[in-house]
Amino acid sequence: MNLPINDGGLASGLLCGVLFGYVLENAGFGSPCKLTAQFQLRDWSVFKVMFTAIVVAAIGLFACEAGGMLKPDDVFIPTTYFWATLLGGALIGVGFSAGGYCPGTSVVALASGRLDALVFMLGLLVGTGGFAEVYTSLGGLLEAGKGPDSQTLPELLGVPEPVVLAGMVMAAIGGFALSKRLERRGKGPLSAEETLSSPDNN
Repeated sequence: MNLPINDGGLASGLLCGVLFGYVLENAGFGSPCKLTAQFQLRDWSVFKVMFTAIVVAAIGLFACEAGGMLKPDDVFIPTTYFWATLLGGALIGVGFSAGGYCPGTSVVALASGRLDALVFMLGLLVGTGGFAEVYTSLGGLLEAGKGPDSQTLPELLGVPEPVVLAGMVMAAIGGFALSKRLERRGKGPLSAEETLSSPDNN
């Protein structure tokens, strides 16, 4: 079945991608040192940026739904498979910590001239292709531990959505305060010179 191409959606997606890459680069996330420092619990910038993005997106979706600009059914909510999520999260974490990139930051790093990002991206493509080849044989594991179908946190917890949003905001505030304290106890966040340096020198 041929689906119609939404030119507006493609254009907005491309624009958001470019803006997202620009923000990542200016935040220093085009350097593998930044993500590696997060795993070393030295620099919590990644945690702060991603948690902020999650909270802002959640509040934005709620505001759009409340304003009638978005219907709940317009947002696809996939079914959670707990064992697959646990295994995938562990493997991705190993890849992040070893390579110093995630898929998005590797593209940003390559655009800024880092050749190690190209190696990471090639590994990402090879790994994805390899997983596609063995997917059917892993079906039993990947489909084990099935969670509720299309269930949101408010539905799962049985509380109103504003309560969940308030909890997320409080968790973010607490997480930011804790990360700031941990950064002070350690060596502190990476300097601009360290962010621009080679990961081999850290």
